[in-house]
Amino acid sequence: MADAAVRSPKPATSKRTPAGGAPTAAHTPEEASEPRIDVDAVTDLLLGTWGDTRREAREMIKDPAFWRIEGQPMADHRERVLTQLHLLVEHGGSRRALPEEFGGLNDNGANLAGFQELVLADPSLQIKSGVQWGLFGSAIFQLGTKEHHEKWMRGVADLSIPGAFAMTETGHGSDVAAIGTTATYDPETEEFVIHTPFRGAWKDYLGNAALHGKAATVFAQLITGGVNYGVHCFFVPLRDEAGDFLPGIGGEDDGVKGGLNGIDNGRLHFDHVRIPRTNLLNRYGDVAADGTYSSDIPSPGRRFFTMLGALVQGRVSLDGAATTGTALALHIALTYAGQRRQFDSGAGTAEVVLLDYGKHQRRLLPLLAQNYAQFFAHDELLKKFDGVFSGRADTPEEREDLETLAAALKPLSTWNALDTIQEAREACGGSGFLAENRMVGLHQDLDVYVTFEGDNNVLLQLVGKRLLADYAKQFKGADAARLARFAVGQTAGKLFHGAGLRQLGQSVADLGSTARSVELGLREDQQHDLLAGRVQQMVSDVAGALRPASKLSPAEAAAVFNSHQAELIEAARAHAELLQWEAFTDGIHRIEDDGTRRVLMWLRDLFGLHLIEKHLAWYLINGRLSAQRAASVSRYIDRLTARLRPHAQDLVDAYGFAPEHVRAPIASGAERARQDEAREYYAALAASGEAPVSEKSLKKK
Repeated sequence: MADAAVRSPKPATSKRTPAGGAPTAAHTPEEASEPRIDVDAVTDLLLGTWGDTRREAREMIKDPAFWRIEGQPMADHRERVLTQLHLLVEHGGSRRALPEEFGGLNDNGANLAGFQELVLADPSLQIKSGVQWGLFGSAIFQLGTKEHHEKWMRGVADLSIPGAFAMTETGHGSDVAAIGTTATYDPETEEFVIHTPFRGAWKDYLGNAALHGKAATVFAQLITGGVNYGVHCFFVPLRDEAGDFLPGIGGEDDGVKGGLNGIDNGRLHFDHVRIPRTNLLNRYGDVAADGTYSSDIPSPGRRFFTMLGALVQGRVSLDGAATTGTALALHIALTYAGQRRQFDSGAGTAEVVLLDYGKHQRRLLPLLAQNYAQFFAHDELLKKFDGVFSGRADTPEEREDLETLAAALKPLSTWNALDTIQEAREACGGSGFLAENRMVGLHQDLDVYVTFEGDNNVLLQLVGKRLLADYAKQFKGADAARLARFAVGQTAGKLFHGAGLRQLGQSVADLGSTARSVELGLREDQQHDLLAGRVQQMVSDVAGALRPASKLSPAEAAAVFNSHQAELIEAARAHAELLQWEAFTDGIHRIEDDGTRRVLMWLRDLFGLHLIEKHLAWYLINGRLSAQRAASVSRYIDRLTARLRPHAQDLVDAYGFAPEHVRAPIASGAERARQDEAREYYAALAASGEAPVSEKSLKKK
């Protein structure tokens, strides 16, 4: 927010209806005689449960020392971000998640909330801090035991041990179970031998690996007594005090990337590197001096997923950071759109503000609604994370729910970030592609979020499998009569729904006008029925298609699954969209101020209808919407965007960004000043009587 003058576009006239089809939307809530949101209260809602921590972080990064310098050479950018990490330590930012015994605050939710805000300063800083404390440090803390904590956590916290998180390999990214690096136990020396036996097993894309890392948490296949016990994590020193690799360790610099060039990503390889037996982070699996392996989790699969689940916070962080980065792009684009004028109405009137054009409203306001939904959904995810990692709700069921929720939301928020930033910078014309206006850098830096911490499609496949498992539980132990009833329902084209599907009565409602049809049929509960019904039917359809696979050979079953993989991923995506809609709706129900609740309800409706419109073909093909009602969805979205137009500036002001967070000249008030200067110039010229006449006016005479 630059200043009070920028908060609401200045009304040109009262409600006007100029000739020539010019925009007619009111400019401000006052002009529209509509309720206005309580901006500060909405800011509190968006900042969420750990709002105080977010404000603290935002106050810290008002210091220009934390800001990204556009166009800075990679080497300088890397050193700047390392310096910024030390500044974070000085400000206590690395302490939030640590237990009290190490000088920490033991507040996991606050830890992630604070670090996510760093995306406003420089996404490279946000990610590098995540590597140091969210991945490297978390691996030691979550997978290690007290001995490891005592030995290394203070060094992790104060940055005297900068580290890399060495999980991903050149040949295996999301498929962690198949990594090639080995850790073979030698009982004679009581050491593990870390080795990368082929080029594809090199650890790759690792932050802190190219230059700054002194150690790494290395994931490798644990082999002892000739038995491979699967992937475990080991603390491996990398460099000496001079910054040179230790014997047997080598690597390469990943070099210039498409974004995040403030992070020294690189590759590591190990040639029979020996580490003490006690460097195995042994919370979930241990090796005795004689080489005997033991674990409290007998199932290798369960053990593997438990270890990976302990590191879910990376996905939680990316969901939050992508949401905040997207909000920044929307703040810039919508503020600019409320000030920039282009083309007169065709009636000789003043040029029109961009945001008064229906197309401009259509391209940006549904994305604003989507981003609001992401904020509400992320706070639910962060609360779930904090409950598990604090120990208050640390059960296998809660961990599974947390992993599924993170795997559902992270893909949507990171994909949406790229789509929204691209649309936002296009909506700003040439100004959107100037580095000074932030959106070029944001798009570059957030680009790789879609594959960080698990490729988005792989994550959604995990969600889809969970949905199938939950679906199957509904029929476990069911008698023949119940299964028969279900089969009959399916052949009748009906949808199985645990609570029963309420019919919308479309044949009656659709006899009225389009507006009445939508009003009657697509309010809150109907939106929920449509969104939830789509998930249920998609899961049901995939489950039915996969049912014969249970009687096939493993290879044949895999082929059947593969043929329906895209459908399963799409069902998971629909499920994630439903979660966002539900979180937004729950948030609205907590609002006490009538005006705020009404405007945010319009915004939620815009989000819900935007989702329905996006999948309109599905709803028609599956008979979920009549043709007339389907046709009315897009028209009602147009009505909603026009209704929300006067509130657009308030809604982006509610993000709570200060000028030091925005740092985009086109959103600073400079555009308004240019427009005012131009209008004053032409007004003075006309008043002087010296203005040249147009050629067109001469021809008319």
